[in-house]
Amino acid sequence: MGGFTGDQSLLPSIDSGQARLKELGYKQELKRDLSVFSNFAISFSIISVLTGITTTYNTGLRFGGTVTLVYGWFVAGVFTMCVGLSMAEICSSYPTSGGLYYWSAMLAGPRWAPLASWMTGWFNIVGQWAVTASVDFSLAQLIQVIVLLSTGGKNGGGYEGSDYVVIAIHGGILFVHALLNSLPISVLSFIGQLAALWNLLGVVVLMILIPVVSTERATTKFVFTNFNTDNGLGITSYAYIFVLGLLMSQYTITGYDASAHMTEETIDADKNGPRGIISAIGISILFGWGYILGISYAVTDIPYLLSETNNSGGYAIAEIFYLAFKSRFGSGTGGIVCLGIVAIAVFFCGMSSVTSNSRMAYAFSRDGAMPLSPLWHKVNSREVPVNAVWLSASISFCMALTSLGSIVAFQAMVSIATIGLYIAYAIPIFLRVTLSRKTFVAGPFSLGRYGKVVGWLAVIWVATISILFSLPVAYPITAETLNYTPVAVAGLLAIVLTYWLISARHWFTGPVSNILS
Repeated sequence: MGGFTGDQSLLPSIDSGQARLKELGYKQELKRDLSVFSNFAISFSIISVLTGITTTYNTGLRFGGTVTLVYGWFVAGVFTMCVGLSMAEICSSYPTSGGLYYWSAMLAGPRWAPLASWMTGWFNIVGQWAVTASVDFSLAQLIQVIVLLSTGGKNGGGYEGSDYVVIAIHGGILFVHALLNSLPISVLSFIGQLAALWNLLGVVVLMILIPVVSTERATTKFVFTNFNTDNGLGITSYAYIFVLGLLMSQYTITGYDASAHMTEETIDADKNGPRGIISAIGISILFGWGYILGISYAVTDIPYLLSETNNSGGYAIAEIFYLAFKSRFGSGTGGIVCLGIVAIAVFFCGMSSVTSNSRMAYAFSRDGAMPLSPLWHKVNSREVPVNAVWLSASISFCMALTSLGSIVAFQAMVSIATIGLYIAYAIPIFLRVTLSRKTFVAGPFSLGRYGKVVGWLAVIWVATISILFSLPVAYPITAETLNYTPVAVAGLLAIVLTYWLISARHWFTGPVSNILS
């Protein structure tokens, strides 16, 4: 299926990514210091199977149990790879920090370029901010659960932090992430590589350790055939339950556009950017399935794991870890240490997410799309878009503040992290297989004749999950049980379109060259 083309024996006098960037009309402002592994590491750390699976494991258990977890992961993984392959092909041709919105402008043609770029850019950046808000909020909740178990558990008088304590922890985490992202890219590259290795080793350790330590293990038949319909939410259709359970997998395998946003800091980005996207998805699929399988062998009583009366307050994986060690050694301390391994992975995930956010904000403001664009586009003496870093952290914190008023409102906000972001992924792919199907010029990485087929599969998958994840998740439908995802996505669409019609269409022309003649 396609692959990398060109004479690799010829050594160019200038970095191929930098040369292509100049051809696209941009000067090199960021320090180009990331290797292919560093580029991969950032996307892999954002996908972070330890983060996504651990924090949404409850969803998979409730909707279908181990069957949804084990098989649903591959269903989502295969179609996500189609999305990734299509993005990688486009990234190879247009290796800029703007990523998706720049691609849309180039693929839509002169007439539709401004609107396509505008819509893609705003869905992309708001989706990224929602990812950061969600990841760091999940870390704050996990820290609260670790403290709860460390002080005796819910049934032993353990300390449960209030919503205000959780949001304060969330703010502190974002502050640290912003500080770290203000450091030079060489430091972030090292931390990113460390994060990737931590995720890889963490998965291997936990997928082996937990089932080995557990005194009660599920049978292989249970893991591969048990379908949980006891969700307590009034949903009995097997197909309906299965697709709702897919959310865990799809939420996890998200954020790999980071490899595209880091291309202006990546060596030979027209080759290494695509490699970063594809390898991050592929390795995440393999290691994620291993993690799911290992943990699922320690699942024996699904209703108890989901019960808010257990020691972890209904945090399924925390209870699995805690019980595994307590049943074996009489103390759950080992399980708490394992949760610490996950917490560090989540921390790295949030840090890499802020990195990606800031590069998108930098590029989008470089083209004048954001209010106060000159401020966010500014680069400091260490070639870091530090203002964009702090902007991204601040907006993500403001998004999380909605949790204080209504957890429903917060869930609607973070739903944009999956659906909104995937809509941004799909727009340039759709333009690639429609308006640009005859004019698209591939870069070093090409899918060849399979490009259109893979592209259409990607577009259809995004359209499918956008519908499925907007369906009700509980019956009867009330204000508390309504799935507000379509409301949030439609609200974002309305705001972005209204802004375009009233103002932006008069001045936003899409990507603008910053190379003076």
